[in-house]
Amino acid sequence: MADQVDSILRQWHAQRPDLDVSPMAVIGRLSRLSRLIDAELSRTFAGHGLDRASFDVLATLRRCDPPHRLTPAALMRASMVTSGAVTQRLDRLESRGLVRRTPSDSDGRGVHVTLTAEGLALVDRALPDHLATEQRLLAALTGRRREQLATTLRDLLESLGDSTP
Repeated sequence: MADQVDSILRQWHAQRPDLDVSPMAVIGRLSRLSRLIDAELSRTFAGHGLDRASFDVLATLRRCDPPHRLTPAALMRASMVTSGAVTQRLDRLESRGLVRRTPSDSDGRGVHVTLTAEGLALVDRALPDHLATEQRLLAALTGRRREQLATTLRDLLESLGDSTP
């Protein structure tokens, strides 16, 4: 059985047999998977009136102990949202009543972002659907193969500097 990447590799091998195109076997598949996965997750989030970044902000706050509160900087570090996107996401989520920004008790300039009851209910409704989508996307892999893939991807991420202290 072959996929689109196999076809691309054959074409490159025919046109440039002098080059080692084997990295494309991994990077090409990761790129294609990323697009396919993003599209599926986007459909799941849209069913809850969310996009990926908004879900990530809500889920990051939900993972925190009650009262489910972080500073915007801590939220950025703990989520997969960039600093520029955090303010924009927070504005949208706050306007929908899903998060609340309040001044910090200890720092007059600081702000805390807290998940509201409505935000908590929404993320708790969306999470099971999100996990079901991920399960469906990984259904072709056995539990052992998922663990192996997760370990391999973690090793690659760490080698590129993406690790926690």
